[in-house]
Amino acid sequence: MSDSKTTIQQIKSIVKKFVNDRDWEQYQSPKNLSMALAVEGSELMEIYQWTTTDDSRSLHSDAKKNQDISDELADIAVYLFSLCNVLGVDLSEAVESKMKKNNEKYPVELSKGKPINSRII
Repeated sequence: MSDSKTTIQQIKSIVKKFVNDRDWEQYQSPKNLSMALAVEGSELMEIYQWTTTDDSRSLHSDAKKNQDISDELADIAVYLFSLCNVLGVDLSEAVESKMKKNNEKYPVELSKGKPINSRII
């Protein structure tokens, strides 16, 4: 699998099958999945904790750290796709809609080269 050849729907289906095969649907509430997303996000943050901004940009060049980062990103994605499955969210449509809102909220001529505002997400 690679990003250039795999659709979001294919990944959502893989995640759904994994959950279904283990009879975990009963635990896949929006509350539990949103909390799991936060936990996994924290685990990703832990990898970067106490690094400088410059060090954080090159941390992935260490093979072990890169694997840890990849694993945490995958965990985040799995929970995100599970939440989309449970809520019936079309992630591509949601991202497209949100980016349109972001483009209106942060026009290039006013935002270019400036730090991102935390309200973008």
